[in-house]
Amino acid sequence: QVQLVESGGGLVQAGGSLGLSCATSGRTFSNYAMGWFRQAPGKEREFVASISASGSRVIYADSVKGRFTIFRDIAKSTLYLQMNSVKPEDTAVYYCAGGRSSLGGSLTRQYDYWGQGTQVTVSS
Repeated sequence: QVQLVESGGGLVQAGGSLGLSCATSGRTFSNYAMGWFRQAPGKEREFVASISASGSRVIYADSVKGRFTIFRDIAKSTLYLQMNSVKPEDTAVYYCAGGRSSLGGSLTRQYDYWGQGTQVTVSS
């Protein structure tokens, strides 16, 4: 089992920045691909970013490309999402996910473990 705990959410003004963290425990963090997803009220959960187990493969949703950065610290077993130039449409609950596949990807079914989520609200 892998336990995932997100932190860092909150209220931010449009154009500002916010950093999310996902602390992991339970299994070897470096063996897992990791991802960030988000879900806005009344909408389906959508892909934000993914990083492979090695860190060599990173993919982003078009909506966040150039603004968000996903990275991981193996020593701290922690995943991060740096969010810059945020927009009101970035408002959602953000979820951290871990997958036993080493490559990761943009589909929820590619991930086996999920955190409880952290709320991000962007004011206009």
